[in-house]
Amino acid sequence: MNALHTSIHHSTVFDHPEMSRHEDVVFVHDRTTGLRAIIAVHDTTLGPALGGCRVWPYDHPGDALTDALRLSRGMTYKNALAGLDLGGGKAVIIADPRK
Repeated sequence: MNALHTSIHHSTVFDHPEMSRHEDVVFVHDRTTGLRAIIAVHDTTLGPALGGCRVWPYDHPGDALTDALRLSRGMTYKNALAGLDLGGGKAVIIADPRK
């Protein structure tokens, strides 16, 4: 998979207020399948990241990034509150879930 090329200006992506609070954020684009996704790992202090996958037809890649960052952070807190030895992560797939 190759890095996702979007209309987001790189300084906007890397200057996102949530980026510095995440351990890893990966943008992927597979030309063969058309897959476009963002995978965000918020925190693995308690253990490996656990989270789900959201499929949504975002109008702008920046909206998908914001969602991935917020959702992965939420998974960190949810797992900690549940007493799980797991961190938080989330994958956001930019697509129409009805297709």
